[in-house]
Amino acid sequence: MSAAPLLVLTVAVLAVLASTCAADPEPIQDFCVAVPRAGGEASPAYPGFPCKPASAVVSDDFFFAGLAAAGSTDNPFGASLKPGNVEASPALNTLGVDINRVDLAPGGVNPLHSHPRADELVHVITGRMLVGFVSTAGKYYSQVYKPVNASARALTVFNSQLPGVVPAATALFGADPEIPDAVLAKSFQVDAEIIKLLKSKFKK
Repeated sequence: MSAAPLLVLTVAVLAVLASTCAADPEPIQDFCVAVPRAGGEASPAYPGFPCKPASAVVSDDFFFAGLAAAGSTDNPFGASLKPGNVEASPALNTLGVDINRVDLAPGGVNPLHSHPRADELVHVITGRMLVGFVSTAGKYYSQVYKPVNASARALTVFNSQLPGVVPAATALFGADPEIPDAVLAKSFQVDAEIIKLLKSKFKK
């Protein structure tokens, strides 16, 4: 292979690696209050929303009270998650941070999930909460914080303004189009009837 194609191949590989290993980019201005796109959602392929003109920015753009009050835990999971991401607080645009509020009723569960675009830190404020994660080696790390039998509240912090969330059960058993029963049955080493039962719980 000649030097020119090899150089092009090397640059292409490095560009792909850089894009897959990078977190949110560093901001290059003091602030960039978000202006929602026509669809209303940011794109992970292009981090952030367009900036509101600095001349139109007002003090209220920088204040967000959405995490002050508890959310309703009156649901099958006994849990509430109130996001403090860029979609809720536009001043977070380009800052690479997201803070959410989690409220759990006694016995409540925040369904198992992953965040494909961010790391997560959990700070338990009140109550008792089991917090944990599974490593890529399959080891489960966990800790029970503040052993009090009461409702619990925590803040979760991410190194991304829009970390994304993939609920494990919904992704597997509520995917559209469906993951074939045979694939899930083989993966979980259970009968296909069990898979059908699980899918019935997550039908859209």
